[in-house]
Amino acid sequence: MLPAGVRIRELDPHADSRGVFTELFRSSWELDVRPVQWNAVRSDANVLRGVHVHLRHSDYLTVPCGKAFVGLHDMRHASTTAGLSTLVELGDDSPCGVTIPPGVAHGFYFTEPSLHVYAVSHEWDPDDELGCRWDDPELGIPWPCTSPHVSARDASLGRFDELALLVNAALDLA
Repeated sequence: MLPAGVRIRELDPHADSRGVFTELFRSSWELDVRPVQWNAVRSDANVLRGVHVHLRHSDYLTVPCGKAFVGLHDMRHASTTAGLSTLVELGDDSPCGVTIPPGVAHGFYFTEPSLHVYAVSHEWDPDDELGCRWDDPELGIPWPCTSPHVSARDASLGRFDELALLVNAALDLA
């Protein structure tokens, strides 16, 4: 089960003697994300990025090289899946793209050197980049790691309950 509005789209790799071609995005796919910015991020093994949540923008992401576990938590108290936490595996062995709507907290754990490519529906804005500690027990994401490498910024994020108050107050005003 996924949080409401989160969608997984299987991608179709085409392999031949030269390698593999995979379409990552088409504007004709109904993803609820009309990209205005694309980003590519390389991560080493045992790296965890997040947990972040956005109030305005949606994400569409895929992992064309390597493997990642995407942790999701629905923070929208009015959602039919409010409070749901789950883990989705993405990787080059079974290519998929995932769409993440505003109000769904997410983080990424990489088990091997990886590349993830993502699009956002609004240009990056630090005021739309909220977060909490990846290992907060209230977050409820069953990460497959105990001591990942995280950025100094992500290591300094606050508690889940503090984030939940901010997110729901902002979403109530929207």
